[in-house]
Amino acid sequence: MTTTSPGTLAEVPLLVAGTAYSLGVVSEGRIMTMAAAAPPGSDDPVDQAAIAALKANYVGLDVPLVDAADVDPATPKRRYSITRIRAYHRQDGGRDDRVIMRGDLDAVLDKVEISKEERRVIKKNAAAVVRNGWRPLAVARAKVNAKDEVGPFRIEGFVPVAPEASHAKLADVSSGPAVFARVRVWSASLRFQHWLNVATIFVLSCTGFFIMDPFFGTTSVESDASGYLMGTIRMIHFTAAFIWLIIGLARIWAAFMSRDRYLRWPTLWPLKKKEDVKNLGKILQHYALIKEHAPLYLAHNPLQQLAYTSLYVAGGFQLLTGFMLYGLYHPSSSFWAFISTPATWIGIPTLRLIHAMMMFLLWAFVLMHIYMVLRSESLERHGGLSAMINGGVWVRRGSEPVDAPKVE
Repeated sequence: MTTTSPGTLAEVPLLVAGTAYSLGVVSEGRIMTMAAAAPPGSDDPVDQAAIAALKANYVGLDVPLVDAADVDPATPKRRYSITRIRAYHRQDGGRDDRVIMRGDLDAVLDKVEISKEERRVIKKNAAAVVRNGWRPLAVARAKVNAKDEVGPFRIEGFVPVAPEASHAKLADVSSGPAVFARVRVWSASLRFQHWLNVATIFVLSCTGFFIMDPFFGTTSVESDASGYLMGTIRMIHFTAAFIWLIIGLARIWAAFMSRDRYLRWPTLWPLKKKEDVKNLGKILQHYALIKEHAPLYLAHNPLQQLAYTSLYVAGGFQLLTGFMLYGLYHPSSSFWAFISTPATWIGIPTLRLIHAMMMFLLWAFVLMHIYMVLRSESLERHGGLSAMINGGVWVRRGSEPVDAPKVE
């Protein structure tokens, strides 16, 4: 993506900028301010699109004005521009000088410091907007030290840019001047997976409890009145188990292939730094009604994520013990004979007991989960339940979540 090179965007009469995508360090609004940095009266269509989007959607964020001498425009050989912003107003209220690199995503990625994980995530999100007819305008920044030396560039995200007729294809993340901003957190795929998990665990629990202790009907194959009830229940149980296995495999796939940073594998372990450990203690005190407020997280806080990661492990263990029991009924298959081998080590009754106890532990988690979700929905007003339905939460503008940039 070039910005002023003849024969590219300059030929497009009207452009619009969609909602910026952030890698999670700075807010979408801040990325838009850096993309909108331009000399007064600039006729660059990208400048005009970014400035218009900033003014329309981010009240309180000013357009950084720069001197024309501080702009090094893109060229056909170098597909990005370099712009120096003097006395940039930071999120924390301070000011600094910074240099902005803005342009083609691949060209910018070749010049910045970025981890492999961040590169994969930003490329996947860029590919998604490209499929909808947009082009990602990458935005990177570098600090300028006291000796007027420019440090290494770090990419912050990108701004989708397209002809005006295509702008309706990209939904807003937080748009419009309001006290609260709606921030998308959970993707449609995760929400579908969550509710499918709910249904599957419910079916597995009901049928599993019946298999353990038949509490109605008859399980006799000789009964013409009800048929072979136990066989039917077991078939439903086994079918649900294989569906649950597919859900688990899909979650593992998403951890490495999804473009949603909240689904990627780093989120499975939230205690990445000392601040997370301290916040874990504060959250525990909040849940114990010792502290009135807890640190704000848009996604899962450390305690929640530890619980959900433990649930993944418990679910995997439950599947394993279940398939061990299932394999006992297929002795002619070398695969299932191998899977059920541990049953001969610890004994079938012990394995059944472990499988049943894991079911009760999952029930305990579900009950606690329901309580905490309703508590969060009513006391914290964070929209945990509604977020798993519509994918977004409403957050007061100016809030500073621990796991996301300031909401502006």
